Parts: sequence; C-alpha cells; structure tokens
Amino acid sequence: MVMKKRKRKSIPELTSIFLNGRLIGTHADGKSLATRLRERRRMNELSNQVNIYYNARLNELYILTDKGRVRRPYIVVENGKSRLTTDIMNRIKNNELNWNHLVKLGIIEFLDAQEEENCLIAIKEVEITPDHTHLEVDSSNIFGVVSGVLPYPEYNSSPRITMACAMTKQSLGIYSANFAHRYDTRAYVMYYPQEPMVQTSLYKALRLREKAAGQNCVVALTSYHGYNMADAIIVNRSSIDRGLERVTMFKTYETEERMYPGGQRDKIELPTPEVVGYRGEEAYKHLAEDGIVLPESEVDGKDVLVGKTSPPRFLEEISVFGAVEEKKRESSLSLKSGEKGKVDSVLITEGPSGNRLVKVRIRGIKTPEVGDKLASRHGQKGVIGLVVPQENMPFTASGIVPDLIVNPHAIPSRMTAGHLLETLGGKAGSLGGTLMNGTAFSGNTEDEYRTILKKAGFNEYGEETLYDGLTGRQITTKIFIGVVYYQRLHHLVSNKMHVRSRGPVQLLTHQPTEGRAREGGLRFGEMERDCLIGYGASMLIKERLLEESDKTIQLVCTECGSIATHDYARNRDVCPICDSENVQPVEMSYAFKLLLDEIKSLYIFPRMILKDKG
Repeated sequence: MVMKKRKRKSIPELTSIFLNGRLIGTHADGKSLATRLRERRRMNELSNQVNIYYNARLNELYILTDKGRVRRPYIVVENGKSRLTTDIMNRIKNNELNWNHLVKLGIIEFLDAQEEENCLIAIKEVEITPDHTHLEVDSSNIFGVVSGVLPYPEYNSSPRITMACAMTKQSLGIYSANFAHRYDTRAYVMYYPQEPMVQTSLYKALRLREKAAGQNCVVALTSYHGYNMADAIIVNRSSIDRGLERVTMFKTYETEERMYPGGQRDKIELPTPEVVGYRGEEAYKHLAEDGIVLPESEVDGKDVLVGKTSPPRFLEEISVFGAVEEKKRESSLSLKSGEKGKVDSVLITEGPSGNRLVKVRIRGIKTPEVGDKLASRHGQKGVIGLVVPQENMPFTASGIVPDLIVNPHAIPSRMTAGHLLETLGGKAGSLGGTLMNGTAFSGNTEDEYRTILKKAGFNEYGEETLYDGLTGRQITTKIFIGVVYYQRLHHLVSNKMHVRSRGPVQLLTHQPTEGRAREGGLRFGEMERDCLIGYGASMLIKERLLEESDKTIQLVCTECGSIATHDYARNRDVCPICDSENVQPVEMSYAFKLLLDEIKSLYIFPRMILKDKG
C-alpha cells in the first residue's frame, strides 16, 4: 500500500498587515516593509511609540501602537557597529546631548516584547557581530529595579535572587523623610541606617542612600557552641547596645464620633461611672479632661487611649422603677492586649463626613532580640539564635570583634558565591575607605579585592586568625571574616509572640478562639492528634481535645435519645420530645452537640442510646 504524501500548507505570498491586532491590508514583501518602517521611525518620520514585528513563519506584519506595552531602551547596532560612538559619548559628557536627543537621532530606540522577537541583542559591546541588531544600554539592565540593587547577582543561583528581592522589600529603614508627620497604620524607622559598602550602579541611580534600609556588619563565618546551627545567627550584644539594627515602630489607632439614624451621635469624653460598661478608674488614668490621652504617656495592654460614649442600642430603656431613661454605652478606643509603648503624638481633626476624628500614634523601640529576622542581599535569611556579650565573642589579632557570626554551612548548599564576594569587597572597601562596585557583569572583581587586602597587610582571601573570647586561646582554623550589608526584616518576634492559659471562646462552638489578635491559642490539629494516637497517650488527647477545649455536660433522654433540658419553672429535668423525666447527664464535646443540632435542621432525628460504663 502506497501512502500519499500530505501536502504542506504553503505560506501565503502576500503579507497580512495588522494594526493593533486588526487586519488593515496586505503587502507583497512584509519583511522589507518592516525594515523601511523601522528606518522611518529612526529618522523621526514615524512616532517612536510605534513598534513593528514581522512573523516570518506566518508571513504576517504587526504594527503596535496600543497602550500598556512594556518597552525597553536599546542602542541601535548597524553593520556590526554600535550607533553610540565615542564622539557622541563625549558630547553627552559635555552636556551637548541628552537622552531625548539620542532617541530622536535614532541612536536609542524602545522595543516591546514582540519587536524583540525580530532582534538579536548583545549584552556587551565586545560581543557585537554583523548579525546583531541592538546592544544593551547597560549589561545589568536585564534585571528589574529590585534585583538590580543586589550586588553580584550573577554569582548566585536564581531562587536566591528571587528570595533576596522579596526580603529587600521587607527591610526596615527610613521609608519616608516626613515620617514624623505621617499617621501610617504601622511603620518602622531605623535609628542608624547606612548605605552599603558594596553598591550597584542602579543603587546610585535610584539615590537609595537617601532611603537606606540596613547596616554594614562585620560578619565571621564560623560556628559558635551550636547556637547558630542551620540558619541561626549569633549577634554581639555590645553592637546592639551601640544601635545595631535598632528600629522604632509607629502604630496608629483612630476613632470617630459617628452619627446614628435617630439623630444621636457618639461623644469623645471621659466616661463617668454611670456609663454602661465603665472599665474602672485605672483604665482611664492616662486621659486628659477632654477624654484624649496625653502625649508621651507610657501605655500598656488594654489602657484606654480615647474615651468615648455611644447612645444606647435601643432608644428607650425601662428602669427598675418603670421610668424611661437613656443610658450611654462605653465604646472607648483602647490599646490591643499584649502591646505597649509611648504615645508619640495625637491628631484631632475632622473625618470625610464632618465628624470629629482622633488619631493616636504609639511609639515603641524594637531592639534586636532572639527570634528576630536578619538577611543579607543574597537570600541568606536567618534568625537571631543567641545574643553574646562582646567579651565572650571571638576577636582578631587587631582587636576586631564581629557583629554577627553566621554558620558557614549556609553558603555551599545555597550556592551564593555573591555573599562571599560581598564579604571580601566590604572588607576591602572598609580598609581602603571607598565604596565598592557590585553591579552585575561589570563590578569590581575578586582580584581587585585581593590586591587591596594584600596592600593593607591582610590575608588576600579574607581569612584571619581569631581568638576565643571565653578561653583566650587561638582558634586553630583560619576564619573568613569581612563586612556584609545586613537588613532587619519586619518579622519581629515581639509582634508575633503570644501566650494563652484561659481566655475567650467562640460563641458557636464554645472552642477557644484562634489568633493573637483574639487572645487565642495554638491550634492542636489533626496531625498533632495523630502523633498522640501513635504514642498511645489517650488521656493527653482527652485533655487537649475535650477538657481544655469545649467540654460540656448535656442532659440526654434515656427513652427517646434526644437532648433534654432543665425546666426552671417546675425545677425538673424533662425531655422536650417525649416529656419523660428519665434523663441522664452525659459528658460530651460542645461541637458534637452542635453537630446533633445541625443534623436536626436537616429533618433527621439523631438518637443517643445510653448504656452503663460497666
């Protein structure tokens, strides 16, 4: 049997031309048309906002002018040579030409994602061949804004760069110059922010030194009595006392005098003992006569910040004597439980609806402590595992004591060679008194750092002999020590830590509440329960899931098996279904009683058959 050959679809001879995805006509030679249109654009006969893309496989030409395209600048390359010549570079340095002139002269052009498909782009000028069409303005331009700020990203594995980007966004520094006049919900301001010793060209271009978010720390790569196992970090207590990674946290509380449909409204005032829900004299001790807290008062959990009374929920309330009277409700603004600080400032203003609005900003100093998170700019995050007095820390022959001790196991497995290079660069920069360049593909090299260290009389590889602070003996192994820029992240242990013995329970299930804000406990879940089942600790399971949770004693009818009730009028236990008084108290979880009620709502009658334990 001879199989017929399938005919290949022939490419249409005429090129279809699309403008923003709409077919507007055809042309005999789309490729040459695309070339002519690009030439016209470079000669300013076409707008530089237009992009042209020719798809040779489908023989289609796309002209793109629509909004929302991400476009990047490139230097135009012609016949294997960059259009940005030495002469033009000199004119730019003499301020004869600026960026807009370069775009108009066709030296720089903006390409979108589709036109890039027709281009061959060189990263560096030395790589240009006759086939190249464009050249990157700067070789580090392939990175975004955040990853462009990271030093030596080309030496790190890509997931670490992603992590470093995410953590740079979490770093605490000076987020705004006018932070003292702002009432942000939550804000952190670092005491002594520094610009990094190893910077990138993008860091300088964005002028991030004005919004610095980190500090240069002397870091030693070694272990310390097991307290920096895995990703834990040892911190020098004296460095903390000198202000290392110390931040102030500002938190704003606000309340408003609201209007109600009946013409009534809230009132900001000092509540009197007659008010329903009065909290006692102690709760209002920081308030002035107008009911608003005084600035610089030291407040603690559940202290009232703004005294406020509201009208009753129901317009009329009948008192014991039958007379109609209105009683105010207590609805003051108070500090959340577990928080403390000083009242930084108070703002009294008007809200959008014209009602009086009060904002109170609380200030608290957050000193680094065990459990706080630190990270370098290479995705090397870690938690403080121990704070050590300076006299117990290892020290160099010249008396340098590290601020941080990081475990060396963190480096090879994560493949962050950039971290090591920054350590070397930071050390070389500190000795030479200059800022080092860590820009991707064009930064200072290891050889340059080694030369600086050698000239300064140090080991060229950054290793030094350290002495044990506890015994005073020389540590036999040489330890890598240098300067790294570390950021403090806003995952502070003081904002997460909570404890509960007794506290509120949920209205529906009678089980303890969840979460720090609701004074809740930690969930003892299914997996934790499975561990106890596997271990055979039955009484511990009973205690966790019943005694300490939602234990209740319910009356159960022995005849029909339904939940019985206590008739208070006749003082007897009775079953509402069969009117039997033959009921027994049964210990059960309240969630089980709720389940029975929910089954009843589906018109199914669940029965409980009681038997003696014996």
